[in-house]
Amino acid sequence: MNLVAVQVHSTDIDTRPIQLVAESILRVLNLTDVELSLVLCDDAFIHRLNKDYRGKDKATDVLSFAQREGDAAFADDPILGDVIISVDTAQRQSLVRGHDVFHEIKILLVHGILHLLGYDHEQDDEAEIMEAKERQVLSKI
Repeated sequence: MNLVAVQVHSTDIDTRPIQLVAESILRVLNLTDVELSLVLCDDAFIHRLNKDYRGKDKATDVLSFAQREGDAAFADDPILGDVIISVDTAQRQSLVRGHDVFHEIKILLVHGILHLLGYDHEQDDEAEIMEAKERQVLSKI
């Protein structure tokens, strides 16, 4: 059974439907008996993390911190890592993209979880692979 722990920082949002979506994403990805930490926050909170950990002095929509990377990582570690989503940014992006904020959070959650699994969009050849996987997962949840 998967465990999804949801924390909220500086925002007001119903976490239960988002937790259910996260659990659904993990099932679609055939991930069983894993743990995922999900933080829903505002722009100020994610801005600090983005600056401290990525050297980017601005807010972003989603950050992922994988537990299964680096020399000391274990591939069978049940803890996937942390996904942090700015609800402020998700709200703005949902307006631009013409759907509700819940759908935008689903997109960001899929994106963040795929990063935890090693998918990357910084390299052109890997970006297409990650985007295809995102579409596949979103179509199944």
